Amino acid sequence: MKASIQIIAALAAPIMLSGCLFGGSSDREISVAEDFQGGVNPYLWRASLDTMNTLPLVSSDPVGGVINYDWKSYPGAEGERIKATVYILDSRLRADGVKVSVFRQVQRDGVWTDALVDPDTGIQLENAILTRARVLKSSELS
Repeated sequence: MKASIQIIAALAAPIMLSGCLFGGSSDREISVAEDFQGGVNPYLWRASLDTMNTLPLVSSDPVGGVINYDWKSYPGAEGERIKATVYILDSRLRADGVKVSVFRQVQRDGVWTDALVDPDTGIQLENAILTRARVLKSSELS
């Protein structure tokens, strides 16, 4: 449970600290939907990239809706690392339109070994992505 809270805090902190989640300003005039060239919901796509921006991006497929992130360790937890995959499942902004799979490993005797991830971690990240997507969409409607 403690590890999942640390993971969520590490991934969500940059967005919350920047003010992007609840407003913030941008000098960009192009809307999310206009700037997007993919087959999935553009708000879910942008929100996924924003929410998971502390993890190194490995690959992204905006047509297929898959974003792969690489392993990352955070300060204070150097013997532990996480990575994630985000699946955008719909072209509409729906609560079931995004799925996050989180993977965790711990280092034992110099070898990385798979470890359990709290099942709520993925759900909490999905909720953060959905919240960000709604904010993006409502800011364009205002």
